[in-house]
Formats: sequence, structure tokens, C-alpha cells
Amino acid sequence: MEERIIVADPVGDPQGYQRELLALLGDQDPQTVMVATLVSLREQAGALSEKQLTERPEPNEWSAAELLGHLWDAEIAYAFRARVILAQETPRLIGYDQDAWASLARPAIGELIPAFAALRTADLALIEGTPEALWDRYGIHEERGQLSFRLLTKEIAGHDRAHLLQLQQTLAAV
Repeated sequence: MEERIIVADPVGDPQGYQRELLALLGDQDPQTVMVATLVSLREQAGALSEKQLTERPEPNEWSAAELLGHLWDAEIAYAFRARVILAQETPRLIGYDQDAWASLARPAIGELIPAFAALRTADLALIEGTPEALWDRYGIHEERGQLSFRLLTKEIAGHDRAHLLQLQQTLAAV
């Protein structure tokens, strides 16, 4: 059984969830973590067998492939939220049901890491090209309240850290 990396439920305890993501990030630079995630995913998941990718460590735990799919989904959500925060005045930011999104079609597993990399590369360009003066622009997240571009970026980097640790646990268990 995997050790829970994040204990707080993102919907039931959104502030607790946010605190845990930020604690996982610590004082690391979010952009550096986001770049390192691409390297780590390619190293950890790039040469796995079908069995290693699809086997769940426990019936209620995600397989490596499901985990990669979740990272893809989260990157899509980040990409949209970041851009709407930067382009609109105090936009409303909706949450998303990760289980419902998991049931949607995704790229095939062999294409998932390159697809994630393409999204992540676009998001890193946005981060790099956003002037410091805009980093405190914010939207209102329906579950977490005020969410600035800066905080959103720290959250996704903490999310990366959480799921890279989970991926290590998953691969060790299968």
C-alpha cells in the first residue's frame, strides 16, 4: 500500500491541500521543479513495460499510466487558469473533478509523455515571459479563494513533487 503523500482532500479541505502542496515545494524554485519534472518523467516512465505502466499497486490506487494521465489533466487545468488570470480582471476559476476527467479520452500511453511535454513547454514559456509585475494578478478559485499566478505556479510545482513521489512508490510496488 502506498504511503499517502497528500492527506488533505482537494475539495473537502482545499486550504489544507494547498498547504501540503506548498510544503512539498518548500523553498524550491517552481520553474526549476517544473523543468525537472519533464526530465524525471522521461527517466522514470519512458522505458516501462506495459505491465509496469498499467498495473495498480492496490485496487484503489492509480497505475503509473493513470498517474501520468492525471498529470496531463492537471497541466491542462494549470494552462487555462494561468492564462485567464493573466488576461482577465479577477476571473472566476472553477475546480475540476479529477475522477471525471480521468474517464475522458487521453493520448495513448506512448504519446502521453510527449503530449505532456508539449503542454509543459508552453507553460514554461508563459512563466518565463511573464513580467514580475503580473505575477500577483489573481482569480477567485471556487474552492480555494484568491489564487494569484504566483501561487498557482507554486501549487503546480508542488503537485509535480507529490505525483513524482507517488510514481516512485507505484513503480516500487509493481
